[in-house]
Amino acid sequence: MNLLGRVSVFPSLPAPLNRLERLAHNLMWAWAPDTQALFRDIAPEIWDRVQRNPVKLLCEVPQSRLDELAVDPVFLARYQAVLTAFDAYMDAQDTWFRKSHPDHDGRPVAYFSAEFGLHESLPIYSGGLGILAGDHCKSASDIGLPFVGVGLLYNQGYFRQQLSTEGRQEAMYDKLNFNELPIEPALGPDGEPVFIHVSLPGRRVWAKVWQVRVGRVSLYLLDTDIDRNSQDDRRFSAQLYGGDHDMRIAQEIILGIGGVRALRALGIEPAIWHMNEGHSAFLGLERIRELVQGHELSFYHAIEAVAASSVFTTHTPVPAGNDAFSFEMMERYFRGMWSELRCSREEFLELARQDRIGGPALFSMTVLALRLSRRANGVSKLHGEVSRDLWKNLWPGVPVHEVPITSITNGIHPDTWLAPELARLFDERSPSWREDLMAARPMEGVPAVPAEAYWQVRRELKVKMIAHVRDRVRKMRLRHGEGAARVAEVDSLLDPDTLTIGFARRFATYKRATMLFRDLERLKAIVLNSERPVQVIFAGKSHPADEPGKKFIQAIHEFTRVEGLSHRIVLVEDYDMHLARDLVRGVDVWLNNPRRPLEASGTSGQKAALNGVLNFSVLDGWWCEGYNGKNGWSIGEEREFRSHDDQDDADSMSLYHTLESEILPMYYDRDASGLSARWVAASLEAIRSCGTLFSTHRMVQDYTNFLYVPAHEHGKKLTADGFSLARLLADWKGMLRLNWHHISIEARGPREQRATVGDTIPLEARLRLGGLDPRHFVVEICQGREFQGALNDIEVVTMGDPERIGEGVWAYSGGLTPRTGGSYSYAVRVRPHHPELLDRHEVGLIRWA
Repeated sequence: MNLLGRVSVFPSLPAPLNRLERLAHNLMWAWAPDTQALFRDIAPEIWDRVQRNPVKLLCEVPQSRLDELAVDPVFLARYQAVLTAFDAYMDAQDTWFRKSHPDHDGRPVAYFSAEFGLHESLPIYSGGLGILAGDHCKSASDIGLPFVGVGLLYNQGYFRQQLSTEGRQEAMYDKLNFNELPIEPALGPDGEPVFIHVSLPGRRVWAKVWQVRVGRVSLYLLDTDIDRNSQDDRRFSAQLYGGDHDMRIAQEIILGIGGVRALRALGIEPAIWHMNEGHSAFLGLERIRELVQGHELSFYHAIEAVAASSVFTTHTPVPAGNDAFSFEMMERYFRGMWSELRCSREEFLELARQDRIGGPALFSMTVLALRLSRRANGVSKLHGEVSRDLWKNLWPGVPVHEVPITSITNGIHPDTWLAPELARLFDERSPSWREDLMAARPMEGVPAVPAEAYWQVRRELKVKMIAHVRDRVRKMRLRHGEGAARVAEVDSLLDPDTLTIGFARRFATYKRATMLFRDLERLKAIVLNSERPVQVIFAGKSHPADEPGKKFIQAIHEFTRVEGLSHRIVLVEDYDMHLARDLVRGVDVWLNNPRRPLEASGTSGQKAALNGVLNFSVLDGWWCEGYNGKNGWSIGEEREFRSHDDQDDADSMSLYHTLESEILPMYYDRDASGLSARWVAASLEAIRSCGTLFSTHRMVQDYTNFLYVPAHEHGKKLTADGFSLARLLADWKGMLRLNWHHISIEARGPREQRATVGDTIPLEARLRLGGLDPRHFVVEICQGREFQGALNDIEVVTMGDPERIGEGVWAYSGGLTPRTGGSYSYAVRVRPHHPELLDRHEVGLIRWA
């Protein structure tokens, strides 16, 4: 049989239910429990089968059932209540953003990401990066931020994971039926569907633009699987993170350059362009091209204008994790672009040049994003430090702590991840908790929740999670053709009264998924203890090309079959958002043991903490900021090791010791009613201390206050009056770079001297500028504690106004004033200065005396 196509046939909605389709096509239902319950009760037997997707539900529900509900007064009352709440949300005028920034002109933030995790029924995400992007969209909607997302619509999504009988990961791909998803064709100002094109070697590739409504904001997704394209080009939007370098560069051209063109075709004029990781950095090139071609700006003038209104978030703490392409590949894909940008080949490649020891230079997407953004950030305080050190070579001579990469710690969307059962309990017992969330202040009322009621809800969540895990394991064993006895064993798998540890995440090797098994005999003694038993649930995917990661999955599968552990260690296949929600709500302890400092943030632990699950984690990523000694436990020490083996030995010993001496005694310290008062206190403390501070409400407010709004204001200044300030700054920077080799500085001060606190030790400097104006420079004293040849805790003091003492020679004076006792060191430097620079090291030039 030769199948020619597929048609999705929907029943006709009765008039009283005619807005069900609008509700289904706005993903606000993904974080609205009452709306989900309404759809579920239309046809409970269909709801789970269609992955809780209301659009597909409405396709498959019988017409007779809809007709029945249209005259059911109880259902209609619930329906009207949901509509009332939906309309109130969509029409709200008193949002955080309107109250906090009433003078904003309404132009949106355009947020580009290679993946978006909004709901399991739209599987265009692979892990933390995508879930973060989805949560970012949801909180942008909640706080009323003008905002649009831009991504790719992968028609096969990310793979479904199946495990073989030997535990090998198998990647399964299913083509999505867009007619049965909460997406719609995006319409331009003329009311017609929007198509855009990009240039790839020797041809044009077209993309259709789709719209996903996410509460008050929209996400626009590009799809190349259309008739205008060749079969090869249609696959560019097939799979997330699939294919070779040619596939990756083509996808990133479509995302970055095509994404800009899609917004233009839709009539959307963003104020801010936010790149979530470097995948979309080509958008900066397209914006430069627009200004060069449309406004007669030079290449460098356009860079200034573009960078002023761009924000870049880096997530990857290792160089190998950042996309980079060979110069040969860049020439093949961008050969015609230098002329459009009015720059040379060398200037183009230099824009993103990343030198490598022992290999040719590469065109780095992260370097490109950093060069074309005046605001960049890591995703936790520690990750900000790691990122500044990782990319310090882009600002040669600048002390690492002054490298202009800040940090905004990631968060999670509360209504998506908090169990509705806990939300109802908090509504009853701590009504201010929702206001605390929006205000990003600790939920001080939560510890007053009655321990008995809270413990009961936590146990209900555990029972629900165990039922979900059993269902998945049962299906896997049936697929494997296992016997009736093995299948029947699933009904007794996991015990709700046993301490349950969860480990679920991407199986990258640095996350050390097998750490728990480093001393197998000691682990057996712990988990098989008859009085204080332990059970552990593992879940997670490895990238299809990551063989070491897949070996970790297989190793854990083998551990689940070790005698004595088979009923205490469980590996669940096909980790997705549905399983994630139940795990972060249902386990008792969330285990995270990455190799420090490679965990940029680690948002799964934040989801667990919001639900009262206690984190047991290496002090890496967000846990460095979240851990307070009362809301969970730490693993290992915050120090360097000679080797990975030494680090693994130390961390595993810490893990076992803490589990034996602290975690298990606390969990099993029960009163007559079976309640552990100490555990409940720690669990509620986790919610109080972490629930609000690590939410995306706080995170998006931070982005708005510290990055978006300042970048918007600066962008407007640089584009005003025919881009006059952008031209001025570009020309000024060019002048400095051209003449920088002429500049020299000398300083005079004591090599060693004894002083008393409060004394001022005079220093002098002489700056040789040739014919340059000293107003373009500042001379600074840097004082601090010396450690291993570098200054720590640096205080920067500007030296006084210069005095001309010769042709092109200027004298400066100042002083070193220690405020506490101890040994101080100092240095003197000169750097460029302009009142319109966003950061003092924006130019990237510095010279030390």
